[in-house]
Amino acid sequence: MGNKTVVLAYSGGLDTSIAVRWMRDEWDLDVVCCAVDVGQMQEGDHEILRARALAAGALGIDIVDAREEFAERFLSHALKANALYEGKYPLVSALSRPIIVEHLVASARRHQADGVGHGCTGKGNDQVRFEVSARALAPDLEVYAPTRSWGLSRAECVDLARQWQIPIEASKEKIYSIDENMWGRAIECGVLENPWSSPPEEPFTLTVNPKQAPPEPRELVVGFDRGVPVSVDGERLAFVNIIEYVGSAAGSYGYGRIDMVENRRVGIKSREVYECPASLALITAHQDLEGVCLERDVAREKQRIEIRIAELIYDGLWHSPLMAALQAFVDSTQEHVTGEVRLRLEPGRCSGVGRRAPRGLYDHDLATYDTGDAFRHEDSAGFVRLWGLSVETWSRRQGPGAR
Repeated sequence: MGNKTVVLAYSGGLDTSIAVRWMRDEWDLDVVCCAVDVGQMQEGDHEILRARALAAGALGIDIVDAREEFAERFLSHALKANALYEGKYPLVSALSRPIIVEHLVASARRHQADGVGHGCTGKGNDQVRFEVSARALAPDLEVYAPTRSWGLSRAECVDLARQWQIPIEASKEKIYSIDENMWGRAIECGVLENPWSSPPEEPFTLTVNPKQAPPEPRELVVGFDRGVPVSVDGERLAFVNIIEYVGSAAGSYGYGRIDMVENRRVGIKSREVYECPASLALITAHQDLEGVCLERDVAREKQRIEIRIAELIYDGLWHSPLMAALQAFVDSTQEHVTGEVRLRLEPGRCSGVGRRAPRGLYDHDLATYDTGDAFRHEDSAGFVRLWGLSVETWSRRQGPGAR
């Protein structure tokens, strides 16, 4: 009877490269790698990943270009929900995990594998996201997490990579841990582990220091169709290209940096630094357009649901019945969220300064203070009296007005 086969979610970094050989030697597993591009890969990375995975002992590697799928199936839903974990973080890493697992499971089926694996540690959120999604999509597959078992330090992993002749550029002193995709970058470790320390400029690549941003403001007009961006400055573009364009523009003004202490799923607080110019600018534009398109009670209920959706994404529950139900509600609210928003970029800032929608609910004839408006002023006296009737009754019987 041959060895079991596992398909490993492969980033090409030190940990997952060591994991290939370690699982082969320690657990007698045949390993196939699966690398999913969600916007983090550069030109030439495919060849590097392939060579590295095979040198580590993998039987083969599947490399999937999932950028367009990631934008259209995952980021669009997050944007329509204005998904911000704890009101700040646009869920950069959390959003990529469910699509990576989808392709990981598909790869496992192609190779008739017995399980899937990941390189996440026991302290982070990603182990939860990988394993919960894997069990939701393929409960028959075993899940392997070698980094939770091997007890190796980074220095030991570097030594093993050299010993095993795995062509990887890694030092024993890792200053920052960085995860990125087209929605932004997550930066951890080093001086950032002290929440009192200010983030240095060194790890930022998507945003300039606001002090070095252009002094003159710049405006962008972002067009939406049913809640999803479709154009910039009147030019229709694919969502992937809009993310890139808006991110570049916003980042050039130093907009999109986040410095927060967040609550991880495993129960600890963690200081996190993110740079998310595209996602934060597009969420700002989308929220602004919803302001003129959503009926008041729908908007208020949606705000409550947005918090829950962000929590589900963060907690690894994208593939869950509650998520599907809440997404259906959000989709229903976006039917008329079509129009344009003018975004103004200034050093370190991005704000909506104009918005228009063909089926928006803003009615100039009702809102204007000019004479001849369409508002029935005579209705207000009775409305206000009835609105305050319960408070007036309380005041007379029990409150300040009681005698």
